[in-house]
Amino acid sequence: MTTSKLLTSVWELYPSVLIGSAVLLLAYGLAVGWRFTRRAVYFVLGVLIMAWTLVGFLDVLGDDYLFSAHMAQHLILIEIVPLLLLVGTPSDVVQRLLDIPLFSRLERVLGNPWVAWTTGIFVLYVWHLPPLYNAALANENIHVFQHLTFLASATMFWWPILSPLQSRRVSLPVAFLYLMGAAIANTFLGIIVAYVPPSVYPAYSHPADPEGILALIRNQWRLTREADQVLGGMLMWVPGGLVFAGVIFNVLAKWYSESDLKAELSGQTIPPSAPKV
Repeated sequence: MTTSKLLTSVWELYPSVLIGSAVLLLAYGLAVGWRFTRRAVYFVLGVLIMAWTLVGFLDVLGDDYLFSAHMAQHLILIEIVPLLLLVGTPSDVVQRLLDIPLFSRLERVLGNPWVAWTTGIFVLYVWHLPPLYNAALANENIHVFQHLTFLASATMFWWPILSPLQSRRVSLPVAFLYLMGAAIANTFLGIIVAYVPPSVYPAYSHPADPEGILALIRNQWRLTREADQVLGGMLMWVPGGLVFAGVIFNVLAKWYSESDLKAELSGQTIPPSAPKV
């Protein structure tokens, strides 16, 4: 096995992932009337990245060989895919859904910032508890459920920040606090994961290696089990933190722009009316 062969020819083509992705794209096309827009590009890109993450070499490595690959897969499902899907969804589509009373009631509960933040962070933490993490690797049904809960809870988490409807978003000061709290929680978990003993996640210690990939990892990549564990935590800590940092800076830029505009408007004076003759 070579690196190039691994990157180009190792796939796990799960029918559920391929069918689910196709249904999602079909539903989107029907909802927007097959219009080709920038939003559509974002949405399609999000679906394609999601599908590749779940069937490509990253999934193979994360299932059997590398804790760090599994962590990278989770970060994509939590921090990349939901952002692209939300940014790519037109506001009129969401408004039509919220005109249905059931969806409106659900959105008021699930889109509440306290509920969304707590759910997103809770799901992130609970799936990294060794008993649940190891169970997901040992049982494919649990693994599928893990990925679904990551996608659902992450979409909930990002909704108050990136909802297609501006009225459903929190204010910029609240968004800053919301994201800072999540960034700190993410960093803390990354540090914990990086420094726990590799034996906590034993599935990667002696992989079955049906594809003959282990020699590539150990001999060519020089990636030991201990280094893999640290790398996994660092991926959550640094690249995962950079995603939060990017969104936080965007929020700060908008906040500053709004404050500057308000200052300009408050400094304007109303010209006196012309004197009467």
